Amino acid sequence: MSLLVVGLSHRSAPVSVLERAALSADAQVKLVQDTVAAEPATEAAVLATCNRIELYADVDKFHAGVAELSTLLAQHSGVGLDELTPYLYVHYEDRAVHHLFSVACGLDSMVVGEGQILGQIKDSLARAQELHSAGRLMNDLFQQGLRVGKRAHSETGIDRAGQSLVTFGLEQLAAGADVETWATGKKALVIGAGSMSSLAAATLARAGVAEIVVANRTFDRAERLAGILSEGDDTDVAARAVPMEAVPGELTRADVVVSCTGATGLVLTADAVAAAVAGRVQDADAGRAPVAQPGADGVQPSADGVPSAATLPQSRLRPTGGTPVAPGGTHARGLTDADENCPLDLAAEQSGFSVLGEAAVAGMAAAELEQHAAWVDNGTVDIREAGRRTPEAEVEAEAELIGALAATAARVGRIPERRRPEPVAGFARPAPALFLLDLAMPRDIDAAAHRLAGVRLVDIESLAEASADAPMAADVDQVRRIVSDEVAAFGAAQRAAHITPTVVALRTMAADVVAGEIARLDGRLPDLDERQRGEIRQAVHRVVDKLLHAPTVRVKQLAAEPGGAGYADALRTLFDLDPETVAAVSRAVDSTTEKDRPA
Repeated sequence: MSLLVVGLSHRSAPVSVLERAALSADAQVKLVQDTVAAEPATEAAVLATCNRIELYADVDKFHAGVAELSTLLAQHSGVGLDELTPYLYVHYEDRAVHHLFSVACGLDSMVVGEGQILGQIKDSLARAQELHSAGRLMNDLFQQGLRVGKRAHSETGIDRAGQSLVTFGLEQLAAGADVETWATGKKALVIGAGSMSSLAAATLARAGVAEIVVANRTFDRAERLAGILSEGDDTDVAARAVPMEAVPGELTRADVVVSCTGATGLVLTADAVAAAVAGRVQDADAGRAPVAQPGADGVQPSADGVPSAATLPQSRLRPTGGTPVAPGGTHARGLTDADENCPLDLAAEQSGFSVLGEAAVAGMAAAELEQHAAWVDNGTVDIREAGRRTPEAEVEAEAELIGALAATAARVGRIPERRRPEPVAGFARPAPALFLLDLAMPRDIDAAAHRLAGVRLVDIESLAEASADAPMAADVDQVRRIVSDEVAAFGAAQRAAHITPTVVALRTMAADVVAGEIARLDGRLPDLDERQRGEIRQAVHRVVDKLLHAPTVRVKQLAAEPGGAGYADALRTLFDLDPETVAAVSRAVDSTTEKDRPA
């Protein structure tokens, strides 16, 4: 049997695919059960985090194992196999061990060196043990992975190479400012009460926020977390729990929102965020400016007089007759006589962006894009910006772009949000008043919220972009050496363990031969006394032990080296050992190991 891992992560797949492939707790259980029920696998474990989904298995055939594990991942994730396959990676035997050890050390994390992955590996092993899908290999692998991860963090400065995903996310929200300075006095809303949400709440408390409100679908868990925060010795934060139904009201009071739930749909829509920004309770003591009064048309102006996106409708499919106006009163790329046929809500679009191009259609589903492409082809466009192309050429180029985006949407499901639109001359985006950190996968907060004025949203996708440029500490090289050494040691131990049942079976056979010969001697020499019989018995045992000692010690040494797996087969062939006897010894060893393993 051999170790195989098939998976996808933030390094191999876009966030949109990871989001769709995310596995619920029940789906993870079913995936493990179906894997061990499949023919190629005898053991299995799933490691599922916010940015990776990996299926580990002990298989007897490589190609059949890859095909089966890939198919099972596709079935349980709900993403078609043809679509999922380009993003999958496969590691086998020593490479699979190297991969898990690297993951355990934080080398493969979105934020290098983060330590929360150790808890997730521990949970993965515990789940496999509960499901009885973890035998000797899975137990040895994951327990050794935990030890390697702890060693990396204790012997090196890998923690300096990165932080937890929570800390990194807060640094991105603070946009270069000191996190403690930025957080001091703010009111925080934490949605969810799991391990990631608890870590976020504790981090915010240590950073100096004035208040933390915890919302969770299971109110008891929210109360428990709020109690822990309130009673902490190292913080002085007011914490309270609220039911999920209270989130809309709490949003109007919060300065910082962290969400990480197991929900399969959005927890906060862009409409909900916009409503919260529009109805925020202003805190004069915190030095925030009072809310500007709405104009006659009910639209909330921002500081520079441009209508705030927070007060505008967000539906993309309501017809509208309005024409988007750029700062200064000129049309950005306006429509003249066909506005009412546009599938977009033009008034909701950010001023200064094309209602035909990428910024306008970001986040659209494939069906909406097809409708929009048809409108672009047939619409009349008035382009009042300087350019080298004629209006006809501009329309044609936009139509081609929409077509390409539609093809992308058909393949991946949705067009990814455009996170860094080109700045519009003369338009200054208001400073954020509401900071959102979405650590869930699939996402909890509508990505469209990042376009709202007064809102800063950081989620898994933007964290992946930011971490690509994060500096690597010199300690990373030391951790890589630790991983390489540990992989070699693990492989040697596994190969040595593989031959142990054969050696035990050989010695058992030798003992049976000695016992049979002593019994025959008793029949031939009935006059021997007990002392004489004992001397003869010991002499025969000593001869057999001396004959077997050197070969068995040497074969264990050879088996521990790369390519030494064949020595067990050689022993079985040379001494004509019964394969079932060897298998019985192996099962006995596994049973003893499992019984002695700490809970």
